[in-house]
Amino acid sequence: MEACAVDTDDPSLYQGLAGVVLTLHEAHQHFGEERYGHGAERGADVLCEMVDHVEDCSLYFGLAGAAFALRALGRDEAADSALHRIRERFDGQRWNDMFELFKGNAGIGLGALRAGAVDLAVSAVTPYLTTADPTPWGVNWPVRPSPPRSHHIAHGTLGIVYALAAIGDAAGRDDMVDMALAGAADVVGRNEGGGEGFLVPHSDPPHKPELIERYSYGWCNGPAGDAQAFRLLARITGDHAWTALTDRCWNTVRASGLPQRIRPGFWDNIGRCCGTAGVLAFACDRIVERGDDFGFAHVLVTDLATRAIVDDAGVRWSNHEHRATSTELEPRVGWAMGNAGIVREVLRYARLREGGTSGYAVPWPDHPITDDPSSAGTGRWDA
Repeated sequence: MEACAVDTDDPSLYQGLAGVVLTLHEAHQHFGEERYGHGAERGADVLCEMVDHVEDCSLYFGLAGAAFALRALGRDEAADSALHRIRERFDGQRWNDMFELFKGNAGIGLGALRAGAVDLAVSAVTPYLTTADPTPWGVNWPVRPSPPRSHHIAHGTLGIVYALAAIGDAAGRDDMVDMALAGAADVVGRNEGGGEGFLVPHSDPPHKPELIERYSYGWCNGPAGDAQAFRLLARITGDHAWTALTDRCWNTVRASGLPQRIRPGFWDNIGRCCGTAGVLAFACDRIVERGDDFGFAHVLVTDLATRAIVDDAGVRWSNHEHRATSTELEPRVGWAMGNAGIVREVLRYARLREGGTSGYAVPWPDHPITDDPSSAGTGRWDA
């Protein structure tokens, strides 16, 4: 990671310091090398100094992500300060115009939950109980000021479903879990992937169709992320129908052709958010929970190795943009589309190959921990 400079003015979990320090902590736990631990501590020091100046409250771009990271690293005073600032900025309904996981209530609730503020988490998702709109299959929510309704985990219905289910389960709120199930039913009703697959459009009506493809396959807006919401619902409810939907998501991912660039614009990203590393996370989940072999995970890791830039400065990755004059983008260091997100998933894959632990040093707020399938229905959510 030495070859990519960390933006110390960006505290975010998405592409900034919070995501990087957690990956350094992951590397310290994995390798036992003090340089990674020292790097995580130095980064946490800077993050502590930043929280009193951050205005954004969201999980991926602001204070909720910082609070989660700081709590995980034992910086409780700074985490509490971040949570206090989040509470101050809540108007009782929302924090900004976005009303989803990345920037809005759902993500803030998940960050608060993982930072130990269950009451704040409940407050964050309570507005979803009264703002849901009925659909032919269930319910969905207006997630942005413009008309399109998005369906997936990053900006849409399944991100809200995830937050309602996780927080409702943790707080003993059956009404929240029931609303989560109604939201998930809406997305399931939109499946265009056939009886053995699962593929839902990005949004209806299409949001920015001139820029955003109708179908995606990664974590943020595709079946690799949809499956994470279904995994959580399977664990909470004990209903094996959600596990079957997870399998169908996997069938669609496997059949899509990724990680090959089979046409311009298809599979240009190798990062955690919408690229190969996010699919690798799903593949490793399946190795643990469904007993899959390492075959497809190996394909993904081999592709990451092939596309890596390796020199005296270290190893880094560049995403591809077929519409740009210079198609190879500058390497990034952060979680979403850079080294931190990729490294974190590759380290987990390596541990699984060596027979080690199945999870992470610090699980992400929107990624259920892997566990023995017999634990489904126990009502636990401790990711």
